[in-house]
Amino acid sequence: MASLTQKNRDAYTVGILCAMDLERNAVRYMLDEEHRRLPSQPGDSNSYTLGELQGHNVVLACLPSQQGKGASATVATNMSRSFPSIKWRLFVGIGGGVPSDKHDIRLGDVVISMPEGEHAGVVQYDLKRETNSGFELKGFLWPLPALLRNAAQDMRSDHLGRDHMIEEYMATMFKKWPRMASYKQPIEPDVLFHADYPHPLSVPICSGNCDPSRAVVRPTRQLKGPVIHYGLIASGDSVIKNATTRDKLALQFAGSVLCFEMEAAGLMTEYPSIVIRGISDYADSHKNNTWQHYAAATAAACAKELLSYIDPEVAMTEPAPTLRSETPANNVFTGQGMQNTGSVNIGRDFRITR
Repeated sequence: MASLTQKNRDAYTVGILCAMDLERNAVRYMLDEEHRRLPSQPGDSNSYTLGELQGHNVVLACLPSQQGKGASATVATNMSRSFPSIKWRLFVGIGGGVPSDKHDIRLGDVVISMPEGEHAGVVQYDLKRETNSGFELKGFLWPLPALLRNAAQDMRSDHLGRDHMIEEYMATMFKKWPRMASYKQPIEPDVLFHADYPHPLSVPICSGNCDPSRAVVRPTRQLKGPVIHYGLIASGDSVIKNATTRDKLALQFAGSVLCFEMEAAGLMTEYPSIVIRGISDYADSHKNNTWQHYAAATAAACAKELLSYIDPEVAMTEPAPTLRSETPANNVFTGQGMQNTGSVNIGRDFRITR
């Protein structure tokens, strides 16, 4: 697959991270061109795919077999050492959707992390302390970089007047790479069950085993294909596969959480990034792998379209988001208040311990 093109490390300005191989493969075969690999740097155990996507030179890496926040931070740090010109990071993959009356989220849809209220796009739901008045949030996640936020806003505005490019990009991929057919939309139906109806423990799949009368009746969509949603993504170390837990956690953020995943918080404690998740399940006990490949492909196609809204020349010259002060410090933020605002009201809501 690799072309004869070979570039030096400083040519790469966009990093794309995935948690699983099936996600990485979706992004890899969405590339416009793949470049020759470069020799590994000492101390870097990552495996990279290099290429071009929408005119950008991109570095693609996958987490090792273990998932979670720590793994994503390690992979991102190694990537930054090996490719020092990377300025913009996308975390692309699958997640568990949070359907509600407010958000008609379905399998194969895509969620892009975007600011919502007091939050900056990604919330770390398991880094908190319960209190009598609710809960306290601790820690800090970097807000969304302005360049990526503006690109997402421009794309969202354009889609009010025209269709997105997800299905077109996927069709091109399937034509070019026929062996990627497993990433096509499954023939199995998209069924959402009521939150109070758990999956029977004795059977592995829903088909023929779960009571269809307990499914949520949802109207047929007027437009075919996946829908792109913009809002909060909740990240934590635990797999959410209980509808009651899903809805309870979502309510802690005023019902604004659109999906759950496990790795983004680790990346965003270190680097400002945008997170793109294809919905592969509903974070309930009916969770299975049927829609994972398709959801990974819709997320990869959405990432490709998003990058088309960023001029590669501008991306090269735009200063990278400021990451840290010159003096390293281990800060612990505690107190009542909102997470991910990008600022802290010292002395009233938070206490900082070094």
